[in-house]
Amino acid sequence: MSKELVGVIGAGSFGTAVSNILAKNVNVLLYARNPETFAEISKSRISAGQKLDDNVEVTNSLKDLPQQCNVLFPVIPSSSFKDMIKELAPHLRPYHMMIHGTKGLHLEYPEKRSHDFVLNKDCLFTMSELIRKETVVVRVGCMAGPNLASELSLGHPAATVIASPFTEVVAKGKSLLRSESFQVYGNSDLRGVELCGVLKNIIAIGSGILSGLGLGENSRGLLVSRGLVEMIYLGKALGGEISSFVGLAGIGDLVATTTSTNSRNYTLGHKIGKGATLDQALSEMDETAEGVNTIKIVKQLAESQGLKPLITDTLHKILFEDMTAEQGVNYLMRYQGNIDINFL
Repeated sequence: MSKELVGVIGAGSFGTAVSNILAKNVNVLLYARNPETFAEISKSRISAGQKLDDNVEVTNSLKDLPQQCNVLFPVIPSSSFKDMIKELAPHLRPYHMMIHGTKGLHLEYPEKRSHDFVLNKDCLFTMSELIRKETVVVRVGCMAGPNLASELSLGHPAATVIASPFTEVVAKGKSLLRSESFQVYGNSDLRGVELCGVLKNIIAIGSGILSGLGLGENSRGLLVSRGLVEMIYLGKALGGEISSFVGLAGIGDLVATTTSTNSRNYTLGHKIGKGATLDQALSEMDETAEGVNTIKIVKQLAESQGLKPLITDTLHKILFEDMTAEQGVNYLMRYQGNIDINFL
């Protein structure tokens, strides 16, 4: 085992699971933002319901991580990502390497815009793009794939993709994370892999809704297959490569999150399918379901760019407008289908 110290930002369920995976190969410094959470973890050695490996140390000081670690894994909700990166930025140097595990998007309007300004994809940032925009760090990457934290914590066989245009980032991610129960693949299409992780959350919410309505596996198969087509349609429009969507970060993650009750987005959708409002469903969630914000962002961007993502648009109507889940299903089933596959 290496004596290297690697930093993980975020002591939620996934950040904790990543810390324990890393701890098989290196020492880990895990950052918990909330002082009460930090104190509890330090006392019990339990984080997000998971027992911490002996090689994991916990800190409540964000600046400790870049001062002591050359490689950092930010694993926090996208809604907090920019603020965290800006707080971290003064302590970062060009030699740092960052591999994030956040499956969300950030929408940012220009400070000065004309009255006829049209939202475009330049306003849309993945988390790696936020890192590059707000810091001096150049070597960035992401970790994506079918990585349900509850299963990772049990040591079940799983795999992830480390995506980066920098081969050294991919190689470093592999060396840090790979173990007998955790396989690691590489991909140079960073934006595409990030978009896979982001867009599949939309479909996972839809799958949960179908489950809540009790509509069975045929309907799920229909949604997931058409959902993949919609992911590729949007992904291409936003700069991703098709190949990424048919790999582990695309189909692999999509299958896991659209079928598992351990998926936050699926769980939220299931609650809505059972009759809960969005506010009610969110109030019952312990952690962030990124797909809710993603649906809002993609809806705005699609409207401004002339894109027509049917599933996303319908889910927006269910979550934020006055369409019921049953009406949403009926609407989709009445929509005139066309060519099955049109992206190959």
